[in-house]
Amino acid sequence: MFKGFKEFLLRGNVVDLAVAVVIGAAFNAVVQKVVDSLINPIIGMVFNADSLDGALMIGLPGGGAIALGAVIGAVINFVIVAAVVYFAFVLPMNRLRHPAPDEGPDVPTEQELLTEIRDLLKTQPVAAAAASAPAVSGGAGASGASGDADPTGTGTGQAEPPHRH
Repeated sequence: MFKGFKEFLLRGNVVDLAVAVVIGAAFNAVVQKVVDSLINPIIGMVFNADSLDGALMIGLPGGGAIALGAVIGAVINFVIVAAVVYFAFVLPMNRLRHPAPDEGPDVPTEQELLTEIRDLLKTQPVAAAAASAPAVSGGAGASGASGDADPTGTGTGQAEPPHRH
């Protein structure tokens, strides 16, 4: 029972998630101070309110109110936390996991290799190319103008290797 629980806890995703929750909770305090010290005074100047919680209040007929400022403040907190987490943690980790490929020597493409082979074959003497090509001058077993017969009758122009006893 404890072995399975230990394996569950030590899996990479669970540990990563636990670290993210702890860092996120600690970072939330920093974001809250930035909002309280920087954004709330600016909002206070624009909307004549102490903070976003008291800004943009829409009164309801039953005596309640809709606090749009509080919603806007929560969205601002979320955007700040998400941006910092992405740029401080996610982006560097992705670069570590998937480093940019090194600029190594250029590897020729298949088309370039085939072109190079063709050019090399063009520079070969014609006599060598003619000697390496099989001379087939007709159907199976027919003899051509050169007097060469196909000993196998297969039309390939190649004789069978001699049998060893």
